[in-house]
Amino acid sequence: MADSTQLMAHLLRRAGFGVGPDEVAAFGGLSYAQAVDRLLNYEAIPDTVDANIGQPGYLGTTSNGAFSPNSVETDAQQRWLFRMVHSPRPLEEKMTLFWHNYFATGFDKIAGVVTAPNATRLMAAKASEDPVGQRGQIEMLRANALGSLRDLLTQITIDPAMLIWLDGDTNTKAQPQENFGRELMELFSRGVGYYTESDVYAAARVFTGVNLTGDLRTPNAAFSWIYRANQHDTTAKTFSFPIYADGGKTIPARPASAGTQDAIDLINALAMHPETARRVASKLYTFFVSETSAPDPSAIDYLATVYLQNGSAIRPVLQAMFMSPQFQDPAVWFTRYAWPVEYVVRSLKEVGWVGYSAASALSPLVNMGQQLLEPPNVAGWVLGQSWFSTGAMLNRMNWASNLAANQQFRIATAAAGAKSSPTALVDFLTSRLTTDLDPAVRADLINYASAGGPWTGSDAQLRAKGAGIVHLILGSAGYQFV
Repeated sequence: MADSTQLMAHLLRRAGFGVGPDEVAAFGGLSYAQAVDRLLNYEAIPDTVDANIGQPGYLGTTSNGAFSPNSVETDAQQRWLFRMVHSPRPLEEKMTLFWHNYFATGFDKIAGVVTAPNATRLMAAKASEDPVGQRGQIEMLRANALGSLRDLLTQITIDPAMLIWLDGDTNTKAQPQENFGRELMELFSRGVGYYTESDVYAAARVFTGVNLTGDLRTPNAAFSWIYRANQHDTTAKTFSFPIYADGGKTIPARPASAGTQDAIDLINALAMHPETARRVASKLYTFFVSETSAPDPSAIDYLATVYLQNGSAIRPVLQAMFMSPQFQDPAVWFTRYAWPVEYVVRSLKEVGWVGYSAASALSPLVNMGQQLLEPPNVAGWVLGQSWFSTGAMLNRMNWASNLAANQQFRIATAAAGAKSSPTALVDFLTSRLTTDLDPAVRADLINYASAGGPWTGSDAQLRAKGAGIVHLILGSAGYQFV
């Protein structure tokens, strides 16, 4: 592929989930700058993807009864996989996945408090489809995916799922609950080493009275945050870092009726702190540019400056990143380990999905180490090489084998124009499956395609060898990187 084509494929792997036929159609005639603009300004593209669930020609879904993604966890997981495969707004889904890990919230604990159907609603419900208009956390993250971190911090503070997950529903002035305040500083903003234990206690007091309301175990109950003024600690709260522009470190004593201003003041201070800017810039750099080499310090400084100059908005940061020489440098292509969800969705997009169900990916994803809606703890999944235990890699190979066998007829039909020789077949398939293919691996694939008798290019040969080559590519070391 020409360098411009490779750069576009790099952009679509990082800012989306690979280069499937939908991406070829949507981005094929665009320049790189136009593609970046289309990805970032996705609101101009109607979000109608969910209407295609269950329609012919799309990834299938399988449910025990009516498909109910607002109340059945496995159906919610399938709907999200469907969106990742088919959404014409791939960056929206990619950033929703990023924030799902950043604000990691686990289904199981929530289900233990409010029942599994209600937990699914709190995690993934679309308000327009819910009996009482409940909006799940994933929908909230999607709606704010490229907005400001300040708004995200505000929304996650009052998110019903988060209020349960980090025990905000039990935070009262008599017994301040420290979990949310600690993670707000350690994981959601400034980071480890930039707060003290006294800051944790002060933050807990800031959020006293910010609780949850709803009939916990009643089907289709309405859940929301509630401010209980009589449970708010009205005394002053002093921090080790500035809260106000004048350098003041103390949130003043306030009457209980004005207590929510405490939270607003703290969130504003954290969102706009230089260390938060650097941490967010570093997280985004690792996610989009590279995690196998140290970030360029000048690039982090620049992205942090863009973040602060734009009031913590994420869209301008990504604009600057995608247009940067660091992102476009061929040296960083294929230098981030593919998350299991990325690996599965990319393989579906690039190999095919006709006749396949998203439900068939759920167990393999668990075995690979990632289950949507169920990060292991508040710190999220352990990323990087940790995805690649022996067992997890075996499960990737098993997934590759299953998908290639399932799609063998589609693969053969697509490759009909490359049946002249084993080399032509290998080159066609390696051009469709965007990967960093070592020349030695290419030679091995050609040898594999040539083995077993004379090459005739028959339909049977295309099916068998085509599926085999796809299996080997998906299981290769190169395909484990995005």
